Amino acid sequence: MSALLSKPRSRTQRTDMPMPGPCPVIETDRLALRPHKIGDADPIAASLGDFAVARMLTRVPVPYDRQDALDWLNTVTSGLKPDWFFAITMADDVHIGTVSVELRHGLWHLGYWLNRFYWGKGLMSEATQAVLDHVFRRMPQAEIAAGAFADNPASFKVLEKLGCTIVGVSDVYSLSRSAMAPMIDMRITQSGFQSRNRDR
Repeated sequence: MSALLSKPRSRTQRTDMPMPGPCPVIETDRLALRPHKIGDADPIAASLGDFAVARMLTRVPVPYDRQDALDWLNTVTSGLKPDWFFAITMADDVHIGTVSVELRHGLWHLGYWLNRFYWGKGLMSEATQAVLDHVFRRMPQAEIAAGAFADNPASFKVLEKLGCTIVGVSDVYSLSRSAMAPMIDMRITQSGFQSRNRDR
């Protein structure tokens, strides 16, 4: 997940920011990205119960169980937040991961994770590219923050392929690790995204 990179802004500034609108359904060659539903709790719990996945995230507790998944789903399906939280699914509609574009402290953040069984297949690059394409259509002036732990080269590669640029390194607390860990902080704009993904 992305580090918190900016100082909090006032409520007035926050409400004046462009918003992306309702979370859409996005289809790619191999994936269907859709809004979450309460029925996703079991596969989410199974995925995030895997420490290999959880340790690369900042806000996932260990152990992680079905009730944790339900608590999170109750928040993201409430319709009270402007954020996009996509369930990554394939032909069977089973939840295998998440891509989020979340407004935190006045800045949009890209976050994601994928069930370990699906690593190494290019699925996260496919999912995040599709999501950012839609984000920049809705909010062309937006600057998106993202980040990867320094010991997660696969995630860094995903962000680099999208066109993200490094803006710094910060120490971020990882709930799953119960420790601070170095985070590579990155940003992306529409122009950077388009120049990197124009021919894909």
